[in-house]
Amino acid sequence: MSSKSLSEIHQSVATENKSSSWRRLLAFSGPAYLVSVGYMDPGNWATDIAGGSAFGYKLLWVLLMSNLMAILLQSLAARLGIVAGVDLAKASRQTFPKALNILLYVLAQIAIIACDLAEVLGFAIGLKLLFGFSLIVGVLISLLDTFLILALQRFGVRRLEAFIITLVAIIGFSFLLELMMAKPDLHAVASGLVPSSLNGSALFIAIGILGATVMPHNLYLHTALVQTRKFDKDEPGIKRALRFNFIDSVIALNLAFLVNAAILILAASTFHQNGLSNVASIEQAHALLNRLLGSRLAPVLFAIALIAAGQSSTVTGTLAGQIVMEGYLNLKMKPWIRRLLTRSVAILPAIIVLLWFGESAINELLIGSQVVLSMQLGFAIVPLILFVSNKKRMGIFAISTFWQIISWIVAAIIIGLNLLLLYNFFIS
Repeated sequence: MSSKSLSEIHQSVATENKSSSWRRLLAFSGPAYLVSVGYMDPGNWATDIAGGSAFGYKLLWVLLMSNLMAILLQSLAARLGIVAGVDLAKASRQTFPKALNILLYVLAQIAIIACDLAEVLGFAIGLKLLFGFSLIVGVLISLLDTFLILALQRFGVRRLEAFIITLVAIIGFSFLLELMMAKPDLHAVASGLVPSSLNGSALFIAIGILGATVMPHNLYLHTALVQTRKFDKDEPGIKRALRFNFIDSVIALNLAFLVNAAILILAASTFHQNGLSNVASIEQAHALLNRLLGSRLAPVLFAIALIAAGQSSTVTGTLAGQIVMEGYLNLKMKPWIRRLLTRSVAILPAIIVLLWFGESAINELLIGSQVVLSMQLGFAIVPLILFVSNKKRMGIFAISTFWQIISWIVAAIIIGLNLLLLYNFFIS
């Protein structure tokens, strides 16, 4: 049994002996794009729509701050995988007592199931909006993507990355066209990037945006995906890998930021400017686009982007489940069995809620999945910072005292805001 992360694609992409820095950058590019889809999954759409409809462009700076935090933490995850050659789950198994590792595994698995639930719901809503399927039918159809993902993995990680990048491009292109139809006020957009005071409901929506900044499974995922690249393990080779992966992260996560910003700007320019400040659900937003933009194409593009977001996110959830199981438990399972188990557990609460409460409760279930995710976040961030700060594990590549302080501040902000979000959720 191989102990390598994602052993079937470990070091499967050569980066050495490239004729130029541009070709080497292309060889390293890819892992962060798989990670980036977690930042534009259907679970993030509701907060962007609610923020834009209620407060216009005012919360754009919160998205920008969230993106900067994400770049930092995902860069730390990439550093652990590149330097130590282990993923976050395996590093925990090597460091912590068995009982603690079992607890961390359970929490990580809950996070993956919650994320998968959001993807199932987003995919089902997209099918309903585009084809008129009931949500239950859409949820059941989502089982079929298990076989699509397994087929893609057989063709290697580069084909998988190409598939994800194509879906991300579809999402980006769809919202670009919609923004061209909406014609937002560019001066107001620019002013929204300037930090401003927040209070009342604006603060809680901002907390929702920040609270979903980093998905726990993305940290596990990134530590393993960077190991799909084969590079020289000497000091210059590691420095080069760190540099190119940082560039990969900056580009991919900024694209995710632009998608989230586009959703918020679209909501601000169509709903808020027309006096509709209570648009909070994906279906409600879709229904209003045709009337407000005067184009039948706008809601179609919206639904296509939603399906692409849900489908792309399922790939990362599948890989993260494999990393967590193999890393914490040193246990391998046939991919199709693991995938069906994870997806079935995610589908079960969706079907129960749909049958018991009806489709009107789907938005609450979507929000609930994000709350569950926020509860798990600290259990991934804290070990990650501990590992990349450890000189015994990381050697000369351990992060400096300055970056340790910055990382702990970011962790404290995200965890603190998540706790406040949880408090608000349960109180309300």
